[in-house]
Amino acid sequence: MQPIDPSNMKSIIHEDFLLTNKFSQRLYHDYAKNQPIIDYHCHLPPDEIATNKRFDNITQVWINGDHYKWRAMRTLGIEEKYITGSASDREKFEKWALTVPYTLRNPLYHWTHLELYRYFGIDQPLNPDTSGQVFDKTMEMLQHPDLSTQGMMRNMNVEVVCTTDDPTDDLQHHMAMQNDDFEISVRPTFRPDKVFSIGSGEFTSYIDNLSVKAKTEINDLDGLFTALEKRVEFFHQNGCRLSDHGLQNIFGADFRLNDVNQTFGKALNGSKLSPEEEAAYQAAVLHQLSTLYHKYGWAQQFHLGALRNNNDRMIREIGPDTGFDSIGDFPQAQNLSRFFNRLDSSNHLPKTILYNLNPADNEVFATMVGNYNDGSIKGKVQFGSGWWFLDQKDGMKRQMNALSNMGLISCFIGMLTDSRSFLSYPRHEYFRRVLCNLFGQDIERGELPEDMDWIGKIIADISYFNAREYFDFNE
Repeated sequence: MQPIDPSNMKSIIHEDFLLTNKFSQRLYHDYAKNQPIIDYHCHLPPDEIATNKRFDNITQVWINGDHYKWRAMRTLGIEEKYITGSASDREKFEKWALTVPYTLRNPLYHWTHLELYRYFGIDQPLNPDTSGQVFDKTMEMLQHPDLSTQGMMRNMNVEVVCTTDDPTDDLQHHMAMQNDDFEISVRPTFRPDKVFSIGSGEFTSYIDNLSVKAKTEINDLDGLFTALEKRVEFFHQNGCRLSDHGLQNIFGADFRLNDVNQTFGKALNGSKLSPEEEAAYQAAVLHQLSTLYHKYGWAQQFHLGALRNNNDRMIREIGPDTGFDSIGDFPQAQNLSRFFNRLDSSNHLPKTILYNLNPADNEVFATMVGNYNDGSIKGKVQFGSGWWFLDQKDGMKRQMNALSNMGLISCFIGMLTDSRSFLSYPRHEYFRRVLCNLFGQDIERGELPEDMDWIGKIIADISYFNAREYFDFNE
């Protein structure tokens, strides 16, 4: 395969990128651009933040672990050796540079050049001709303190970061950061997905580990609930104010605690469970956790709709979670209603953020959240920003249009990175540009008033202030 000729390609990144009229431009530059970032959901490794890690080269910080890039490279016909395999970091970067010109109209093209410009000041397109120069320049720059993990976050005006952490985590890195001079608030997020995997072969060993970490015997459901509350309390003491759950759909089955207790005992003894038993256990445990989140004043997040690890052959060869996931088409509405209604009936529904992966569910989610906004908290139940395959320009616009049509976008808490990369913070800029252009185009068409102060306030709220109020991290 011969690479395309990049000689006539110019950088598309400039101060008015994605801003198509004077209203969009003013909204972005005057009201959105300089707002701090509250990254309330990401997968950054806490140890790399705490140790202020520096990377030897751009492949280590930019390509390793990035499923978006891996999928694009595979699609172009690049061998796995140059993706997750044994090739050198320079060789992997060269293959990514070969891929970039072919990503036109994929969000990777925009993200790539935004990130190169914002972190390294590189405003030329990445392609095979520029690959060597970019690799060498970034390798040299990465040795500077401003491009350590903490330096990158500081330079991107990050105020709060919420990592994703298992209930059994000792949070040692979060505690270390609380005791040093790092001014950015790095907080854990409680992600108990493994507690629900009652049908898996690793379930009993996980429960044993949870028992040790909680210093609680777990022989029955009461023991499990006690252990989970102890871990919630421990996380709370260490700054946690959110939970997160990655599920195909919400657990809304009916359950009776006596029956679930028997099911849990069977699982601990290694007995096989029926699908109905598993569903009732999952619903009971999720309900219990949600009441705990309400008790501690947390927000709960649900990332719903992913169909994971689809390619059995590749999973066997290189392992799970390596970029073979897709959008699922699971039914969502009925279980969501059952789950919310059960909590709301006893007034134990915490602040909640729903993220859908299937765009067909946009209006379902946007209307569902409205059923449980009860006036107690501004935007108590949120339709979250475009997630994973939907965190691109079209996906963001469709989510914001659905939210605008079915609810109040003015109460929206905005963007998050959901990323494992320290170079991903320009996604907040990308989101803010799309947001400002959406409003700016409406003003230009005469569909919104030319009240820049008021609309600018709405833009600033969505970019920053709504999230700051919603999570109340100063508590």
